[in-house]
Amino acid sequence: MRYSYEFKMMCVELYHSGSYPDIPEGLNPNTLKRHIREWSRLVDLHGPEVLKHKVFNKVWTPEEKLELISKVIAGTPRTKVAIEAGINAGLLYQWVHKYKLQGYNGLVESKKGRPTKEPRMKKSTNPLPLTESEREELIRLRTENEYIKAENEVIKKRIALRQEKWVAQLKAKKQQSSKNSEKKDIN
Repeated sequence: MRYSYEFKMMCVELYHSGSYPDIPEGLNPNTLKRHIREWSRLVDLHGPEVLKHKVFNKVWTPEEKLELISKVIAGTPRTKVAIEAGINAGLLYQWVHKYKLQGYNGLVESKKGRPTKEPRMKKSTNPLPLTESEREELIRLRTENEYIKAENEVIKKRIALRQEKWVAQLKAKKQQSSKNSEKKDIN
């Protein structure tokens, strides 16, 4: 759930005065109290501005990530390191996990989003001009392509004619067999 800046500040002020606010309906009291304690520590370290919703997220360099990860690996609690850095403990956990699996390369930002279908094929925005030999080959290939297309059309027409002829032969045989069967029925 996203809490407003005003609600967070009210909760922190009540916490500093020694009490908790009334828990809204449908919220887990233990979870809200944990959030309030975390907000209080953040305000103590970074000031009240840290509780405002950010318009954009900070981009962390691999070196900055490695510095935070090394503190966690050295034994400092993950939540303490996350609060000091002003980030979510879950994000720090992901960084530590990637570091343990892939090393420093896991900290380098990988490409986001859906992978391309053909990763080897790259879109070129401006093709290089053709040389004279490439131009000649292109002309030759285009004429060959036209010839093959025409040849395919001829073959398709032959196949269609054969099928029509075969269908006509089948009809003729059916008619002939039906006439023969009529003659036998009369006898």
